Amino acid sequence: MTDHRPGVTEEELHAYVDGELPADRREAVAAWLADHPEQAAIVSAWRAQAEAIRARFGSVAEEPVPARLAIDRVMRNGGVSRRMAAAIAAAAAIAAFILGGGAGWMARGASMTPRNAGAFTADALEAHRLYVVEVRHPVEVPGDERAHMTQWLTKRLGYQQRVPDLGVIGLKLVGARLLPGPDGAAAFYMYEDANGDRYTLYSSRVRQGDTALRFHSGKNSAAFYWVDNGVGYAVSGPDDRDKLERVTRQIYEQIEPNSPRKS
Repeated sequence: MTDHRPGVTEEELHAYVDGELPADRREAVAAWLADHPEQAAIVSAWRAQAEAIRARFGSVAEEPVPARLAIDRVMRNGGVSRRMAAAIAAAAAIAAFILGGGAGWMARGASMTPRNAGAFTADALEAHRLYVVEVRHPVEVPGDERAHMTQWLTKRLGYQQRVPDLGVIGLKLVGARLLPGPDGAAAFYMYEDANGDRYTLYSSRVRQGDTALRFHSGKNSAAFYWVDNGVGYAVSGPDDRDKLERVTRQIYEQIEPNSPRKS
């Protein structure tokens, strides 16, 4: 993927995956990806591979180097030449690069693979953290334009949107926006309670079978997620499992009115 339209470079896409773009530029790239589903799918694959690398090797990076393997000590004992020591240092630098922000670069050129539910939820939580702090521009379509947002997002995503009404539990619809998803565009709805706490619903097509309702806790936020008929849903909010479960139950019963609640 080397030919992009003006405004978004491949370097920016990798920086987007690695979380290294400034907030204003990140929003612009996210909007660009929403209009370019093929590139969005590739970016999602890069992120999935980066997450897999961190999940597999991240704990190793946190372990202290055994004293017997410290380069200075090994050299003093005549165990390796200076050239070998330099090679070890280079290997350590590469490992640090892979485990850090460079993981997205390692994933460049990767082909699209089916996303697991954990990666899908990571996307949803990332969007949640990015937009719930916005004051002036948290959404593209305000909540009082429910009919318009439903029609617009249904057309863009290719399947019928149901915008839950959460007034019964004290949540007001702030609005919605279009985001890139794992296999095309994603719908993103935001709600807010009287205390200013915000909850979001992220929905996109995914390449995997049905899953039961699952819970994932992140940094100061958490999400419940499930997949039904090729569509993934993630409800994110503050890391209060009981309250988040009540919100999720209301959303689930409105989106899946004829389905028994999964557990």
